[in-house]
Amino acid sequence: MSPPIIPDDELHVTYILASGPGGQNVNKVATAAQLRFDARNSPTLSGRIKHRLIDVAGSRMTGDGVIVLTARRFRSQIRNREDAVARLHDMIAQASAVQAYRVPTRPSRTQRRKRMDNKQHRSRVKQGRSGRYTD
Repeated sequence: MSPPIIPDDELHVTYILASGPGGQNVNKVATAAQLRFDARNSPTLSGRIKHRLIDVAGSRMTGDGVIVLTARRFRSQIRNREDAVARLHDMIAQASAVQAYRVPTRPSRTQRRKRMDNKQHRSRVKQGRSGRYTD
């Protein structure tokens, strides 16, 4: 199952001042992108994906169910916006992946027997190392 595509009208991007390299440009231009996505009220996502997205987003999700991502890796607004949107899509893809069902198994009778025989053998080897014998 492929992850759903989030339409742009559900994403709210604001630009804030970024720290880091960029010289005087950092103080003048708001290049960091802050993306907000209301996951709880999104009509695009299914209930299962919304539920899993809570675990995947972790501290990046507010109590109201809004995912807040801040991208400041690049020196341009456009690249930071693309980075934030890509990170959101990765998060949704991770939440929409279906986990494989684990079938619990038990060791076979032969495996249990081998394990017990090996334990007995190791025990005898260690008992043979003790000072019971005389020279």
